[in-house]
Amino acid sequence: MTSPTNPFTELASRVRDAGLMRRRYGYYWTRLIGVPLAFAAAILAFILIGDTWWQMFTAAAFGVLFTQTAFLGHDAAHRQIFRSGRWNDWISLILGDLFIGMSYGWWQHKHTRHHANPNQIGRDPDIDLPVIAVTPEQAARPHAPIPRWIISHQGVFFFPLLLFEGISLHVASVHRLLAREHVARRPVELTFLGVRLIGFVTLVVLILAPEKAAVFLAIQLGVFGLYMGLSFAPNHKGMPIVPHELKLDFLSRQVLMSRNIAGGRALDTFMGGLNYQIEHHLFPSMPRPHLREASPMIERYCAEVGVPYTRTTLWNSYAIVLRTINRAGLGDRDPFACPLLEQRATGIVMATGVASTGAVKTGARSSIGGG
Repeated sequence: MTSPTNPFTELASRVRDAGLMRRRYGYYWTRLIGVPLAFAAAILAFILIGDTWWQMFTAAAFGVLFTQTAFLGHDAAHRQIFRSGRWNDWISLILGDLFIGMSYGWWQHKHTRHHANPNQIGRDPDIDLPVIAVTPEQAARPHAPIPRWIISHQGVFFFPLLLFEGISLHVASVHRLLAREHVARRPVELTFLGVRLIGFVTLVVLILAPEKAAVFLAIQLGVFGLYMGLSFAPNHKGMPIVPHELKLDFLSRQVLMSRNIAGGRALDTFMGGLNYQIEHHLFPSMPRPHLREASPMIERYCAEVGVPYTRTTLWNSYAIVLRTINRAGLGDRDPFACPLLEQRATGIVMATGVASTGAVKTGARSSIGGG
């Protein structure tokens, strides 16, 4: 086993030498042109179908379209599409605010902190949620009766709650833009977001009768929220949660807290490349089409330096998520015993604080050491 001073530096060199950081303009331009065409076709179909309950299938299609567009906006926000940061920012603004109805400024602020410190208490906003508790300490906080009851049964309610994630994303976006916190290009975002949210609702109300319009919007928001949640939840939930003060090197921090989802190219499309969460966290600006090619190289390198690389199936990942959040809601601390701290206590972690070998207790099978 090799132990370079900075294990990530060697890996980054190998990845660059393999050409995996090069831009994929053809891939992304095809999708950037396809998005407005897909939206135009969907809106035209909605208008032509008219006032009928068959439009509920159209609502579900819109939910899928919004999510796939969000994946493309995610790529732009991570500088995967263009070399120019300005071009990527504007693509993210247009896709996020104008097409999806989600503030790019709000998402960037939150997501940047997540990438810097995944699953770290007090640093990662994705583990500090208003309804779902991911640690027993969060579950033990004072809550109103209804949220308290939901948290104690959150293993049962997790997937149904995802149906409301679409509403939550829209509300959080509007709240951020109307608050006093700094948001770059606030007037642009407010304009784009207003056109998207007000314009889409107006279109639906003009075409459909009130009762159909209400059901249509509920289905569209439910599918959008559920699809987003199903794509993002398997990547970190159920992986180790580390205390605020723990220091780790970049490679260990990103790999140990992330989980890949095994599958073919259909899964790549369904999850927008998020199934390669380890590769994405190590190289956020790597174009999505290169993640599959980079995965075997990075897995081999992790074996060389003794950092567990976790991969499991989609269904097993959902089972892990449900099991861990259910135990957290019940106050069970065992699933969250951090192996990094256990290694430190037994002297397996190096004096520099860099994690070495050891199995990650996540309920998923590691691809290293018999997994």
